[in-house]
Amino acid sequence: MKLSTKGRYAVMAMVDLAANASDKPVALSDVADRQDISLSYLEQLFGKLRKAGLVNSVRGPGGGYLLAHGSADTRVADIIMAVDEPIQTTRCTPGSPEGCQSDRARCLTHDLWEELGNQIYMYLSSVSLQDVVDKRVLGTAGRLYQQERQSERPVSIPAE
Repeated sequence: MKLSTKGRYAVMAMVDLAANASDKPVALSDVADRQDISLSYLEQLFGKLRKAGLVNSVRGPGGGYLLAHGSADTRVADIIMAVDEPIQTTRCTPGSPEGCQSDRARCLTHDLWEELGNQIYMYLSSVSLQDVVDKRVLGTAGRLYQQERQSERPVSIPAE
């Protein structure tokens, strides 16, 4: 399964919003600059996130966006689904009893891929924005990155 930029950028922007949350709205232009994402693309995504009830918008000077719910209550799967990004690993139409083969049969591996999609959805449903902000979902690459960063820090030698 490959997640498109729509889903990835929406999650990146929402994590940025959560990381920079305060009682004041966050300007979408600031999120776009920090995450190196097109402002017009973010505006489209945030329109969908607002309709899904995940963010609130504030108009006028000092306006921007706020999380509609706490970052611990906002799930990554909800963000992806809000921007119309289906978590689908089969070629078949979701929920259809018909398969994707020319005779409408399901392929031999259909159940394997369908269950993979279910597992991905369950995992993303278990991860909150706060989990990502707090770096509680570090994979192998994240751990290696942290180790590298720590080894780059100057070592202080205690005075005798």
